[in-house]
Formats: sequence, structure tokens, C-alpha cells
Amino acid sequence: MIRILLAVLLALTAAVPSRAQDDVAAFYQGKTVRLIVGVGVGTGYDVNARALARHLGKHIPGNPQIIVQNQPGAGSLTMTNQMYAAGPFDGTVIGASFNGLPTAPLLQPNGVRFESAKINWVGSTNRETQTMYVWHTVPIKTLDDLKTQEMLVGAQAPGSTQYDYPMLGKALFNLKFKVVTGYKSTSDINLAMERGEVHGTLANWSTVKTLNLKQYEDKLIRILVIWGAREHPELKGIPLVSSLAKTPDQKQALQLAQARLEFGRPFFMPPNVPAARVNAIRRAFDATMKDPEFLAEADKLKLEIDPMTGEDIAKMLQEIAKTPADVVARVRTAYEGR
Repeated sequence: MIRILLAVLLALTAAVPSRAQDDVAAFYQGKTVRLIVGVGVGTGYDVNARALARHLGKHIPGNPQIIVQNQPGAGSLTMTNQMYAAGPFDGTVIGASFNGLPTAPLLQPNGVRFESAKINWVGSTNRETQTMYVWHTVPIKTLDDLKTQEMLVGAQAPGSTQYDYPMLGKALFNLKFKVVTGYKSTSDINLAMERGEVHGTLANWSTVKTLNLKQYEDKLIRILVIWGAREHPELKGIPLVSSLAKTPDQKQALQLAQARLEFGRPFFMPPNVPAARVNAIRRAFDATMKDPEFLAEADKLKLEIDPMTGEDIAKMLQEIAKTPADVVARVRTAYEGR
């Protein structure tokens, strides 16, 4: 009798995941999932999100249609705040944000209306290397030149690395940056750079390869420095900004600020989405990162794929939350321009 009861119990236990999968498939069948990009059309973030959207649906139980919408504003805060407060919370919306958004409540709390720990992180398609570049006619030629010559940096808004990193460079290393904000996308900043409105900007290396590769190959843009934890194999010989960090405080501040590059291209769902649906979207994201058709398209679009799972993003945020308060304050003060 005991063996029979155990057998029944095991059968019921085994059926639970299958039933949950069936429930998820039944929910998503015939549905449309919106992937909302908190950055403008034509940016590297937008190109990346649209590539993901073309392949994600086939890995979600029920195979919903995925459509992409753009809602730029305030460094992705507009989109995230709205989604966090108003949802929908049924699993039919996914956000794609700037890489600085996960740490915004810690480093740039003004305007933030969400808690990173309560967001359902889906994953990131890659970890980033950030480049700072100028137009070829600009007299600034090296990292050392930034100590004596002012660089006009085009940026979208506070919260983007285009704004935050120059502000940090001024505060930590006395680099001569003046940031010009208000551009809708990196593409718009590149046009402004060509017109001479700004000297240059910052962009992920994957974005440069997507939007500026021919300019880089033709030496129309000049990369001055890399913001990132490691040297990129395709950018050998270009100095890391970390080479300027001499004191423990400088090194800790830079490490905290550059943590966002590990998030790369973060995707998330709002809080309170049923756990089974969050898990289904996460696993669909992971499967897409190994999908040969997606990888082939990413290669064609010059998108670098070095994924991080949603669970790993959540764990990393838990570690970041342990950063000493004085280090957090120093970075925050730099971002605020004080």
C-alpha cells in the first residue's frame, strides 16, 4: 500500500511542471507580447531588441506574437516607472532598458519609481565594452589630451553612460568633459558629431559596429579610451579608463560605475507577474541565446552575444547593494555634477 501511495505521489509531483507548462501555453496562445524599448528607434538597444523579438516567440509556450514599441525618455526611466506602476502584470509586456537602469535606484534615485529587487529580470543579451570616440577632425587624439583639452560629449540624458561616464571622469580624474544632452538616440548624436555640434560620444562597441563600422574602418572616428573591466580583443592597444585609477577610492568608484556594463542589454518584466510565466519567458530568452537562427542574424547585424540569465542579474544586484555607502555617495555626487 505504501509503495502504491508513493507511486501516486511521484506521479502527481511529476505532473505539476507539465501542468504549469500547459497553463502557460494556454495563456500565451493567440496573445501578443509587447517588447517596449526605453530608447529611441535606430539605436543599438533598439536594433538588439528587434532582433530578439524576431526569435523569442517561438521559444515561449503558446508561441505568442512579439511586437516592438519604443518609449524613450529620461534614460529609460519613463518606460520603467510606468511599467512598474501600471503593468500590465499578466506577462504580456517586456521592457528593454539602458544598462544603467538596474543600478539607478542606488546611484541616481531622483525620478526613480521602482525597486530593482522587485523587478523580474529576464536576462541580458551581452556584456558590454564601452568606447569613447571623436570625429576625425577633432584635435583630441589621445586619452592624455582629455586632461588639457575640452571634449563636447553628445548624450541622450542623465542615466545613460553618454552622460554618466564623462561626469565621473571629471570628478575622479579631472578630465575636461562638457556634456550636451537632449539627443533622442546615438544615431542623432552621430549626426550632430558630423555637423560639428559635438566632438563625439560614448557607445557600446557592439553599437559602434552596428552604426559606425565603416566610419571606424575609414578612420572617420577615433576611439580614445575604453570604459570596461577588460580589454576587448578587437580593440587592442586602446587604453582602459581604469589605467587612470591610482587610489583605492578611485578604483572602487570606477568598479561600481562600470558594473552596469556587465548588464549590457537588460530585459525585464514588471513585478507581480505569475511566477510560471516569468520562468517561461526567462527560459525562452535563454533558449533564444542559443538559437542558431538568432545567432546568425546577430552576427549579420554585428551584435555581440554574451548572455546573462535573469537569475544572474538579480544575484549581481544583490552584491552591488553591499557596496560601501561612501563609495556610492562619491559616484552619485559625480553623476549629479557636484
